[in-house]
Amino acid sequence: MTENNNILRLNAEMAYAEELEALKKADNSPKPTNWLLSPSAVVTYLLGGKLSNGAVIEPKYFGNKQVIEIAVATLATDRALLLIGVPGTAKTWVSEHLAAAISGDSSLLVQGTAGLDENLLRYGWNYARLLAEGPSEAALVPSPIMKAMQAGKIARLEELTRIPSDVQDTLITLLSEKILPIPELNTAVQARRGFNIIATANTRDKGVNELSSALRRRFNTVLLGLPKTLEEEVSIVANRVQKLGKSLELQDVKTPIEEIRRLVTIFRELRNGITEDGQNKLKSPSGTLSTAEVISVINNGMAMAAYFGDGQVKPNDLAAVLTGTVIQTHTQDRQIWLEYLETVLRVRKDWTTWYEACKALV
Repeated sequence: MTENNNILRLNAEMAYAEELEALKKADNSPKPTNWLLSPSAVVTYLLGGKLSNGAVIEPKYFGNKQVIEIAVATLATDRALLLIGVPGTAKTWVSEHLAAAISGDSSLLVQGTAGLDENLLRYGWNYARLLAEGPSEAALVPSPIMKAMQAGKIARLEELTRIPSDVQDTLITLLSEKILPIPELNTAVQARRGFNIIATANTRDKGVNELSSALRRRFNTVLLGLPKTLEEEVSIVANRVQKLGKSLELQDVKTPIEEIRRLVTIFRELRNGITEDGQNKLKSPSGTLSTAEVISVINNGMAMAAYFGDGQVKPNDLAAVLTGTVIQTHTQDRQIWLEYLETVLRVRKDWTTWYEACKALV
């Protein structure tokens, strides 16, 4: 087993190194300075396609092409990019692949939290050297953003609205002036061409730490939505499940496409508050019930089928995690789930196995 095969999840630039190399060889379009690929090739990398040299690029994102084009175009300007949407709409996934395709490096990442210190956005110090030698470049510990500025690469900032407001404002000068002052050394880091930031924020966190108007003006905001049609969501789920199954060594487990379609149907109906045929209005539970949760439920079902079943995913393998995903607050969500089981699944033809598997766990 090679070293890479023993890694649970490779960075995008490692996992798709062959595709990136093929795109680079076939890419004859103009590239912004320090970009690995041209903007049009970056879009092809995200959305998939067949190259003139015969190489096939698999889709990383299933959705509106114009959304990805706007995101890529933004990163070629002096504006930073903010990807927003409900949890599970592939914001982190898209930001990683954009960084991989543009910079060949998706690892310059800051995870936003309520306790984030501004040093993680700017720089810190090796305190042993600082005490022994005083402030010096050798004692400086650069943040991922500082490294991106120095190298002309893309930095990624996850969950921007979870970062305290005063720490958020550290970004204002950095994004507007493209400079990071280091007063202790009486110097500053000036960003090289190619530097930019991709931030993400989910709309469920609205009001946690609202962005100031000054900071928001430094970003172009792009909304990533949930899949519009059932078949589009089924395709996304089937593709991701296959990929994750390989990384989890569950590639021999069979997940019938019909069971994926039924699970996606349940999620979409509860999420949208109406059945797919438009005949029945429903109450929606408190959880997000996004595409990411569908994938998580199926992955758990694959593990159940592999280790405790016959290797084929059945409703019984999915029911327990599905129930836990829907019932986030016990009293209200449980009643909503029971009503859905009785008024929709119980009367639906050929859904008896699903109904019985789920009802037994409530």
